Amino acid sequence: MARYTGPKSKIARKFREPIFGPDKALEKKNYPPGQHGPDKRRGKKSEYAIQLAEKQKAKYTYGILERQFSNLFKKANARPGITGEILLQYCESRLDNTVFRLGIAPSRRGARQLVSHRHITVNGNIVNIPSYQLKVGDVIGIREKSKSLEVISNSLASNTARFDWLDWDSATLTGTFSAIPEREQIPENIKEQLIVELYSK
Repeated sequence: MARYTGPKSKIARKFREPIFGPDKALEKKNYPPGQHGPDKRRGKKSEYAIQLAEKQKAKYTYGILERQFSNLFKKANARPGITGEILLQYCESRLDNTVFRLGIAPSRRGARQLVSHRHITVNGNIVNIPSYQLKVGDVIGIREKSKSLEVISNSLASNTARFDWLDWDSATLTGTFSAIPEREQIPENIKEQLIVELYSK
């Protein structure tokens, strides 16, 4: 399974956002990485550089590599509607992202691991493809043998986030993908229009 395995704190500092979750390095050094530290003179970014940075931020946030992300954009672009919003909806509809949003895993990376290790079910069937696209009405569950896993129980116990398009049943430990999220419901700080402009060049 292809995934990003490089440094995480560096990326978070580059965008000045905790892309991979809480990060002490980002709190201590809230400036971009580089040999000369915060005093380095940083020239004005070109329009292309700003658009590229936004695309990179979206890719790192959702844990998607270039080819997959490009394919998602093509799918979004082929559909009627606002391309940038549809692109983010595709990202949010991924199984690994939904497992993270439901609180079954503490991070998207952790969610991806749970899915690929066959701990997660969709409509009662084990699905081990993190990029699996959920449809409205799909029920996401935890495999019976995996419900006692410490990483899952700890994550669920500490999770307080709730999202309008997801319904969670704590009695059965299942979540329902009840709707496609609207752009204003998606909390990620991504300027999707810049990504559309980049791919449209």
